[in-house]
Amino acid sequence: MVKNIQAEINIGVVGHVDHGKTSLTSKLTGKWTDKHSEEIKQGISIKLGYADAEFYKDPKLDGISAYTIHKVHPLTNNKTEFIKKVSFVDAPGHETLMAVMLSGATLLNGAILVVAANEECPQPRTIEHLLALKMHGIKNLVVAQNKIDLVSKEEALKNYQKLRKFLDDDGYKDAPIIPTSANFDTNLDALIYALLKTIPTPTFDLKAPLKMQIVRSFDINKPSTEISKLKGGILGGAILQGVIKVGDKVWVYPGLEKPFEIEVKSLNSGGCDYKGAHPGGLIAVGTDLDPFICNSDKMVGQIVCDPKIDLKLSTEIDLEYTKIERLIEPNKTDIKSGEKIVLVIGSSACLGIVRKVKQNNLELILNKPNVFFKNDKIAISRNINSRWRLAGYGTVK
Repeated sequence: MVKNIQAEINIGVVGHVDHGKTSLTSKLTGKWTDKHSEEIKQGISIKLGYADAEFYKDPKLDGISAYTIHKVHPLTNNKTEFIKKVSFVDAPGHETLMAVMLSGATLLNGAILVVAANEECPQPRTIEHLLALKMHGIKNLVVAQNKIDLVSKEEALKNYQKLRKFLDDDGYKDAPIIPTSANFDTNLDALIYALLKTIPTPTFDLKAPLKMQIVRSFDINKPSTEISKLKGGILGGAILQGVIKVGDKVWVYPGLEKPFEIEVKSLNSGGCDYKGAHPGGLIAVGTDLDPFICNSDKMVGQIVCDPKIDLKLSTEIDLEYTKIERLIEPNKTDIKSGEKIVLVIGSSACLGIVRKVKQNNLELILNKPNVFFKNDKIAISRNINSRWRLAGYGTVK
């Protein structure tokens, strides 16, 4: 990376399975985000993938073609000027992995919705992913009409018209649609331009108590490393408010059996080390934790925070429920007492049992302690026709 600066925003890459999300992300970042062995074997994303990208502009060019990810413009060979560094979050599109996608949506400042031009529009996960973005209040959206190399001009226009109507009907009438082909680098300049114009850097509260959502955790030690040379476990995620510095003592909630304190040993993002980090982009926090605790994403769903933050840690939660009307398989019944549902609280997916229903208010018992904050949006999935489907969301009371 040309500049040792932190990424400014998190941009999700979402959409139906096999529409080219990971391929498009790799073209924008130079990194293939499917690194897990099962992802490579199956050819699909299973976990959230992360990669940083830097956007540049040729100062001697006017218009969309001036934008690139290269330090030297590939067409003019002119030296380009740095504009912005962003983090991409590549979410899985398969229906059985909706909980993973929803956990990633809590971190996003905007998104690219990838839709294949050679398939009927909209596909099931296209609908559900857009609903998930809308549920989390993500208004800044750019649409990549991908795989245009596989269709004729007439077919691409027909697909575009269906896509435009779908977006307009769901409240995204201002979302630009960029025709792309990830395999041939088609219109990447236009996509970068649209991202810069559509997804601004938000104003973050740096003085608020630290709140960081953990979505990955891992052990960076190689096999047979000497005990004296072992490094602590890594917690990866996004800072939502406040700042974190090397040497800080912070708390992890809900913890293992209970919350516990850790020391920040290092901060890294996109291969760059930092002494301090703020909201924007994805951060890897080196800790003094036993690396076994962090291995294989064992700490996903945790919150790293200042102990002064106003949070609730409980196995009970009260929600105001909002049903999503547009479902692939219509949900014809209302939620009932005793029903089991799946909730995505932050980046934690857990099972809940409905204890009481009163109009749109739900009282639930969770299968494990969770951390939540007032007015948080929590995705709710119900078992519909023997499948867990996104049914609505709850607002923490």
